[in-house]
Amino acid sequence: MTKKIGFLLFPGFPMACLTSVIEPLRAANEISDSTAFEWTLAAETQTTVQSSAGIPFEPQTTLATLTPPDVLLLLSAPSVTFSSSGTSAHLRRLGRHGCVLGAISGGVFPLVRSGAVSGETLSVHWCYEAAFAAEFPDIRRSDQVIEASNRCVSASGAAAAFDLALSFIDDALGADIATEVACWFQHPMMRKVGVKQSVPVHLTETIKTDLSPIVSQAIEVFAADLSCPVAIGDIAAQLDISPRHLERSFKQATGQNPTQYFRYLRMQAARQIVMYTNDAIPDVAAAVGYASARHFTRHYRDEYGLSPQEDRKRINLYRVEGNRPVPSV
Repeated sequence: MTKKIGFLLFPGFPMACLTSVIEPLRAANEISDSTAFEWTLAAETQTTVQSSAGIPFEPQTTLATLTPPDVLLLLSAPSVTFSSSGTSAHLRRLGRHGCVLGAISGGVFPLVRSGAVSGETLSVHWCYEAAFAAEFPDIRRSDQVIEASNRCVSASGAAAAFDLALSFIDDALGADIATEVACWFQHPMMRKVGVKQSVPVHLTETIKTDLSPIVSQAIEVFAADLSCPVAIGDIAAQLDISPRHLERSFKQATGQNPTQYFRYLRMQAARQIVMYTNDAIPDVAAAVGYASARHFTRHYRDEYGLSPQEDRKRINLYRVEGNRPVPSV
């Protein structure tokens, strides 16, 4: 039986996420000498959709006329808005009639906005986590590479999309074919549900291994709720170590003291909210634990060289001048 995969493309979608699913499916068809998979590109309208790389794609059909596939994956930049008032209704209709709805990377944003996957846990790319939490505080989000249920599937990025395609191949054609496809593309391993995303850390030149357990645990404690920052002394007490020991551990692993590193985490989260939401700057400040918007703005300028207002203006100008969303992953 042929498994039909639909891709709903929105402007600014990451092209790598599309090819990372289609190419392994194509290879699986060739290796198995079958048509185990078919795919269709859809959009809200029949007009060309431009990817984040500026390359145009011609949809084969519109969402309204799409023959219901087995799986429909949304590919999008986070900031996209629906151009058709019927998009949400079409997605909900497909979900009600047995189509597995899903998203890759920024596609989780329009998927949630449609209201078609309430109650599901979604894989959210680490670089969108703060913006997603700010817009959808009641939606369960995950740092797993892939989240899957009978109704919904999500993958955090392009490499995760390749893993998702391998899981489709494994289910349809078996592990041997999936392994051969992975080897064709020199994909080192198939990551399944339950694997966490890789997140970058700033390490010194002399420290190239994973962060120490002390530093990792401290970051986990601090990042649990950025809106209510935990004092360094309280974190040290929770880890049953002295503040001085915690500071030495951070210096060795990251080249920064805990205060500097945690400020960096807060600024990263704040910039996501500035980029991908329209939240007022005082609300952004509060979301990352600042009681004073002025104090927050000073730290933001120190980190990025311009104020959050200026940064948002620059981002919006980029959108308007190029008619493009903020670059997606």
